[in-house]
Amino acid sequence: MDPVVVGLLGIVLLLVLFLLNMPVSFAMAFVGFVGFGYLVGWEASMSLLVSDLFSQLSNYPLNVIVLFVLMGSFAFAAGMSGRLYDSANKIAGKLPAGLAVATILACSGFAAICGSTAATAATIGRVSLPEMQRFGYSRRMATGCIASAGSIGILIPPSTIFIVYGILTEQSIGSLFAAGILPGLVLTILFVLTVFAAFGLSKDTAPSGQKYTVLDKLKALWRIADIFLLFALSIGGMFLGWYSPNQAAGVGAAGALILGMIHRELTWKKFFTAAREGLRTSCMIMMLIACASVFGKFMAVTTIPANLSIWVSELQLPNIGIMVLICIFFFIGGCFIDAMALIMLTIPIIYPVILQMNYDPIWFGVVIVLISQIAVVTPPVGINVYVVKGIAPKVPIETIFRGTFPFLVAMVVLLGGVLIFPELVLWLPRQLNP
Repeated sequence: MDPVVVGLLGIVLLLVLFLLNMPVSFAMAFVGFVGFGYLVGWEASMSLLVSDLFSQLSNYPLNVIVLFVLMGSFAFAAGMSGRLYDSANKIAGKLPAGLAVATILACSGFAAICGSTAATAATIGRVSLPEMQRFGYSRRMATGCIASAGSIGILIPPSTIFIVYGILTEQSIGSLFAAGILPGLVLTILFVLTVFAAFGLSKDTAPSGQKYTVLDKLKALWRIADIFLLFALSIGGMFLGWYSPNQAAGVGAAGALILGMIHRELTWKKFFTAAREGLRTSCMIMMLIACASVFGKFMAVTTIPANLSIWVSELQLPNIGIMVLICIFFFIGGCFIDAMALIMLTIPIIYPVILQMNYDPIWFGVVIVLISQIAVVTPPVGINVYVVKGIAPKVPIETIFRGTFPFLVAMVVLLGGVLIFPELVLWLPRQLNP
């Protein structure tokens, strides 16, 4: 059978296994093992499975995932999310739709110490949703804001998707982190403007919060100064070349642990719970990477990536037109498959095409993350929407999805800006790595 046909059948089988709720990592390893064995040989396939799993799981650079995930877990256990929201509320609460603005600012702040959209939405949502309900915010507005603002967690470093993308494509994780900062800040501003435009004029939908004095606001900033110091020491130190990404992650995890003890928030029970959750998440991501490696080798021998690159080069379309088609493909795929799984599945196929068109891999990494952000709030998967549903079980799921629509417009605007003006992404990495 033609290798390309075998590859296409393998992709179909993989999607079927996803629909049957087989764990994504195991499904990718199974399809990669069977497909490689059919095309190359079963002995070679067995050797590939063993060697790839061992080499990936014993790969030292993967420690960066474990430590950054642990940093986020300790930050949550140390009560940083509550302090961030409380401070943002005192600074922005009296503005039109001020509690929603505070939620967005708190999500952006927590994103700087946690690289997960779901964790950001769940953590800030547990604090902000009761406040918005107390002040009479509409359920659609409150839940949609939390689900959308939580997506900033994978754009502002540290981001697990940036780390995984960097490992899969052998790109600098530090450069990817730097590339996400400006778009992350721009998206935060766009979300705030969206709140003002869509809800700020309606006091029934999004009333203002409590008024605080200037002294209260200054005290609120002081309460979260240590959180920004932690970000500066961890991520800033990496940008300045003080230490490697692994060491930066270690500094971040240790710093979050120390701050939790200083503030007397981190009990033994919270410590063990945070460590267990961090380990569980890390194991899931590392298994995805290891099994995606097996599937990627299978894709390579099917020649699908090479043929796709040739087909793209023969299309009578400008590069930007092809990029728009790739974005549409990722958007549709993200509506049905988890963002991390989609990246694991498609990067071995799409990445050679990106190189063929001479696009910057760092820039494309940010494009991928932006599309992943859109995917986490769009039906039917929309993982952030389901996370918020778990926090607000009485709110219908369709109400939460409707609440995310105005913020989706902001995400699409930013994506368009990044496609048209690549310097928005590449300027900072070039300044840090001249």
